[in-house]
Amino acid sequence: MKIAVLPGDGIGTEIVAEAVKVLNALGERFELEFADVGGAAYEKHGHPLPAATLKLAQDADAVLFGAVGDWKYDKLERALRPEQAILGLRKGLGLFANFRPAILYPELAAASTLKPEVVSGLDLLIVRELTGDIYFGLPRGRRAAPDGPFAGQPEAFDTMRYSKPEIERIAHVAFLAARKRRKRVTSVDKANVLETFQFWKDVITEVHAQYRDVELEHMYVDNAAMQLVRAPKNFDVIVTGNMFGDILSDEAAMLTGSIGMLPSASLNERNQGLYEPSHGSAPDIAGKGVANPLATILSAAMLLRYSLNRAQQADRIEAAVKRVLADGLRTPDIWSEGTQMVGTKEMGDAVVAAL
Repeated sequence: MKIAVLPGDGIGTEIVAEAVKVLNALGERFELEFADVGGAAYEKHGHPLPAATLKLAQDADAVLFGAVGDWKYDKLERALRPEQAILGLRKGLGLFANFRPAILYPELAAASTLKPEVVSGLDLLIVRELTGDIYFGLPRGRRAAPDGPFAGQPEAFDTMRYSKPEIERIAHVAFLAARKRRKRVTSVDKANVLETFQFWKDVITEVHAQYRDVELEHMYVDNAAMQLVRAPKNFDVIVTGNMFGDILSDEAAMLTGSIGMLPSASLNERNQGLYEPSHGSAPDIAGKGVANPLATILSAAMLLRYSLNRAQQADRIEAAVKRVLADGLRTPDIWSEGTQMVGTKEMGDAVVAAL
């Protein structure tokens, strides 16, 4: 079982080191191969996603990814910025389905910005489509405006688009996931304004006919954003497009007390996946040993469950994380009065000890 390990930039190297430590503690034989990605790859190879890194990812059974990005690269041309690495990996691996679970551990209820009675018991799953939408739609670029009140003036434009097969396959993923949960799917769109999302709504409804045992509701994205903070426990599975999913999953992350607690999985049709924490590279705290590694460790658990068919080992890791939290250990992002503050390495060591 080959795992490509791509730590990346900022805190990526620190948190991935702890996840690797946990994987090695399981007693399984994993072939771990490391490679540069993001800004680190640009510094060494002149590109955020070198061909060798992409090939390693394509040949592996799964990819464990840290984070990419740093403010010092903001002036590079867009194609060379660290963030292009993750987009290139999604495209190169055909990763179309992003799973972002938002679970509030009972021990962290006080760390959420919402009242405990609103958020306690939260357990929802956001299924985000990854390969289409305005992020990848063509044409895009800059030009002189061809029409409108500012014709002839410089403008920038992007194209939002979805094909029917793209929507169908993410719909199947969402409905199948809901069957293993509480059998409710909320499809988030903006059908009242955008033709792309009226089409999305129509196709989701069409696919739902094959899953009559699953309840389906449609919700506009602005309302969904409001309901996530008003009554988040009303959601089970949320399925949505690339851009809306990007925004809503970060909002959902903060319901759990910290984005440092949220793992994610991005899968292709062969269940080959890229697993990463939902947060970024956090260059402001990089090297300080205070980053929360739990999202990355939980991402490693998802890797075992979805790509390597090691559900029992995934359960072990998740149980170890719960044990550590129950013991009162906290990194600074989730610390509260009466708990013990620890650093990145200490938290990783605690999870290994719990295993």
